[in-house]
Amino acid sequence: MADNYRTERRGGGAGRTILIILVVAILVVIVALATGMINLSSQGGALPKVEVQGGALPKVDADVGSIDVGSKSTTVEVPKVKTETETVKVPTLDVEKAK
Repeated sequence: MADNYRTERRGGGAGRTILIILVVAILVVIVALATGMINLSSQGGALPKVEVQGGALPKVDADVGSIDVGSKSTTVEVPKVKTETETVKVPTLDVEKAK
């Protein structure tokens, strides 16, 4: 009779725990940045100066195919949408400027 009970454990417990800890850590950092608890500031910097002299582009000889683009007439089924005019009540909004 004890064989009828399941003793299997669902997998993914450790991965789920790590994911929850990671999400909570990210939320803590976002809240700390938004409230000013963490202030990230930087001072101006400069890109390194790079000089390139000489050199040449490689010579390439390529034979390529061609593509012709055109159009032709054919018959296809196209759905048509019909609209009707009907009187319905719609909300209105009146705005008066402050005096």
